Amino acid sequence: MDIHRCRFVPYNPQAINALAFSHPPSADLAGRGVPTLRLAVGRANGDIEIWNPLRGAWFQETVLRGGKDRSIEGLAWTLDPAEDGPDGSGMLPGRLRLFSIGYSSAVTEWDLEQGRPARHSSGNYGEIWCIAAQPRWKPTQKGKDGKWLPPTEGEFTGQHLAAGCADGSIVILSTADGDLKFLRIMRPSTKRARVLSVTFQNRNTIVAGYADSSIRVFDIRNGQLLRTMSLGRGPVGGPREILVWSVKCLPDGTIVSGDSTGEIRFWDAKNYSLIQRLQNHQADVLDVAVSADGETVVSGGADQRTVVYRLKDGKKGDKRRRWGEVMHRRYHTHDVKTFAVYETKDISIVVSGGPDASPVVLPLREFGKEHHRKLSSLPQIPQLASAPSSRLMMSFWDREVSIWRISRGPGSVPDSSDWQRHRLVGKVLVQGEENITSAVLSPDGKLLAVATISSVKLFSVRRKKGDERGVLRVQKLELPSGLADDGARLVSISPDSRWLCVVRPNSDIYLARIVSASSQEKPQVLPDLCKANRAPRHHRHEKASHGTLGNFERTIRSVVFSEDSRIMAAGDLSGCVDVWVLEDVGKSSPKNAVTKKNKAEDLDDDSSDDEDEQPIIEGQRWQPTSSDSTIPRLKSGVVLLSFRPQSRSKPKLLTNGVDSASRGSAASEDRLMILTSEHQLVEFEALKGKLSDWSRRNPKAYLPADFTGVKDRAMGGVWDVYDGRERLWLYGTSWLWMFDLTQDFPAPDSAEAQDEKSSGQLVKASSSHKRKRELEDEDQAERRKANSGAGDRIPKSQAEVFLGTKMRKIEGTDESQGEWVSLEKKRQRGADDEEEDYEHDATFAAANESNLARLRRDNPEAQEGNSETPRKRLTNGTADTPISDNKRFALVEGSINGDTPKRKTNGDLDHEEHRQPPRRWWHTYKYRDILGIVPLGHTSDEEGEEEGEDREEGRSSSESLEVAVVERPMWDVELPGRYVRDYE
Repeated sequence: MDIHRCRFVPYNPQAINALAFSHPPSADLAGRGVPTLRLAVGRANGDIEIWNPLRGAWFQETVLRGGKDRSIEGLAWTLDPAEDGPDGSGMLPGRLRLFSIGYSSAVTEWDLEQGRPARHSSGNYGEIWCIAAQPRWKPTQKGKDGKWLPPTEGEFTGQHLAAGCADGSIVILSTADGDLKFLRIMRPSTKRARVLSVTFQNRNTIVAGYADSSIRVFDIRNGQLLRTMSLGRGPVGGPREILVWSVKCLPDGTIVSGDSTGEIRFWDAKNYSLIQRLQNHQADVLDVAVSADGETVVSGGADQRTVVYRLKDGKKGDKRRRWGEVMHRRYHTHDVKTFAVYETKDISIVVSGGPDASPVVLPLREFGKEHHRKLSSLPQIPQLASAPSSRLMMSFWDREVSIWRISRGPGSVPDSSDWQRHRLVGKVLVQGEENITSAVLSPDGKLLAVATISSVKLFSVRRKKGDERGVLRVQKLELPSGLADDGARLVSISPDSRWLCVVRPNSDIYLARIVSASSQEKPQVLPDLCKANRAPRHHRHEKASHGTLGNFERTIRSVVFSEDSRIMAAGDLSGCVDVWVLEDVGKSSPKNAVTKKNKAEDLDDDSSDDEDEQPIIEGQRWQPTSSDSTIPRLKSGVVLLSFRPQSRSKPKLLTNGVDSASRGSAASEDRLMILTSEHQLVEFEALKGKLSDWSRRNPKAYLPADFTGVKDRAMGGVWDVYDGRERLWLYGTSWLWMFDLTQDFPAPDSAEAQDEKSSGQLVKASSSHKRKRELEDEDQAERRKANSGAGDRIPKSQAEVFLGTKMRKIEGTDESQGEWVSLEKKRQRGADDEEEDYEHDATFAAANESNLARLRRDNPEAQEGNSETPRKRLTNGTADTPISDNKRFALVEGSINGDTPKRKTNGDLDHEEHRQPPRRWWHTYKYRDILGIVPLGHTSDEEGEEEGEDREEGRSSSESLEVAVVERPMWDVELPGRYVRDYE
């Protein structure tokens, strides 16, 4: 595979200004988090990323796009009260709602289902600097029977919002009845200093940090000022006023503040007196995080430090206990600006962010025993596309689209002295304030579709005549108002450039017909739209305490066309996949006729027409597959959809007489490869709705453990089907993985799998390293244990911080007879522990899949509907697959095939001496901060030979895939200057 490493694509990750979990930390909650748990990441360009922790996998589900001159400076989640279900069916969970602020006097509520603002609330008060949500309602009194009393009549059980303003006022906003309304405003009687931070001590008491060296406490029921705590004057030689950048409250009500002097101060919950002050930062403390049990505090500042504090040993509730620093470290290269905490019995993490744009996940309860983890600062849905036939590559960010032309080499241009590997040949600046949600370039490079949350635009891309530099002429095409005015979250163009697929913000799918024109005229888009109706699915029911995200899980994440543009598939975050087929209707219909009007404004009316009848556009219509062939819902969200293309090679006969090129011809182009957020790789026959033969023989249990255990989720993939190969290349932000689909994966417990695992490892002398290997095995066993949501466990040999010894020696009568006992508390299984049930069910299902796969491999002819000729098997169990003659590819993949092939005297590869079959998979971590990988076509090792020309008999020629790997390492990103430079 020929690779172009590209670092010229302009994409600057934006600073993280706010972080917020959808649920508060709860040390009493069993499992690893509720199913509706989400993390919102607010960035400086107005984008909000929604991450799903996914039991530690951290999957970026979607991005709520911002706009021009917008910034997210604060985030808050609320949960509406639960409601009684119909006919006494129980309590219906309330809705989770997300709010944001940013350099204005307005609070914005976001519609997660549509990815756009739902409503704004503003008033006659100053610019909002901070925001906080009221704690969730909990019963506080018990009746005579010992049970908790319900709320009193008229008591509000929802969550109000508190917003601190630049004029010194604190605004209370009500979220009752699904709305956002002004409720009360509170102002201190003194001068109007900025409110820099705000938090709730309890449901009725609010604590605010000001820019005038003070902390004030208010009662939100009547707006009364309860207490003012002064921090005194600033340090000598510095500003007089101390800025209280952060205030938080421990579960017992103790107030923790971080200020511009670099100090952490603890204040008593009742008399509001100063308890303790710690100076562990060399610059401003920008944010503070507290644990659910109140035993741990984390602070971050402008000196790039993250400091962890713990209460010293003593009885719980003893006020004489003192706080002490456990450790400090610089996880960020710039300021540590914001924190977010989430805890259950099994998960305990704190996420930090700042101007360096990368969220860092730190273990909280297991700090010092587990590694931290850094999430990617790049979008997890690639913002790239390519036109292989024109060697064009498109990228977009914010409101700008750039088109590049990638050259083959110095010999491909007339003037080698002016040769460039890449050239910017086109640029589009989208008018308006909204950032681009999606953009795509047609495979032939003649059409460019760009979408924002409010509009859809289509451009014609042509090469200027007489321009030797290859500059493109980009012209906007007229679109029907029903298509252009409603916006989209995703757009796609079919491979034949005849259909434009638009996924609306509410995840409705529409298709528009593109009529190609001559070279002198522009393409046209027909005004009539076809709505692709999705199959009805059952909603997942959540507990009342979990809340609900509504139809957010039904958000479309991926849309793909088959190679012949006659099949379309779409996958959403809930794991549902829908398939539609393009049918040819009788030719009696007149050209450009539409038998049934299906305007965009009429499509929303469900009662107007029969949904089963689809419009006929130019003799064709899109129909969903029958209900009997619907693809079942997968266990996790869809990350990638891709139809397996046909092999692009001339027929070759194998030793058993099977035509290698037509070996899979019985299987049409409906083989749909699906990759889920749990890294389950599964292939379906889309038209039949059943697993393909390859997927039946290779269930998830057979996938390499190194692949299923990859921390970063996959972002995309490309196919290499040249010269008889059927290879799928998947990539994430830091890895690249190859699967050879012509071979089956070895069984997990077979000797073959052990050989695959140990083939690239060095063999050590067992006599001199026996003890060392035992320690390494012990460390590996520790790392295999479930982590608390961040990184894996730190091996004992590498541990730098010990928060108490892990092993304790119990001395008996004789010290030599002492016994070592582990202090680690074993987790007790609870009655409502869903995590153990999930793992047990998953293990049981994997065992069943493994047994079925073994039966299918032992008797491949017995598979239902298997029309393929059985492949000849070698003695080692691998498929008899011809080794590629591609010299260039073999040189690149010397490590993939196991060892380096020998060469004959004429320079050709000696395959007689290289009989080892190719590896089933291969991966590398060579590339870092991958923005995306796009195909650029294919290259041939026969230089000067035109495509389609017959080759000499007996002379081997082959083709290989050519791709562009777009990297965006952080050292190439322009970051703001540090406030503290010489901190060492």
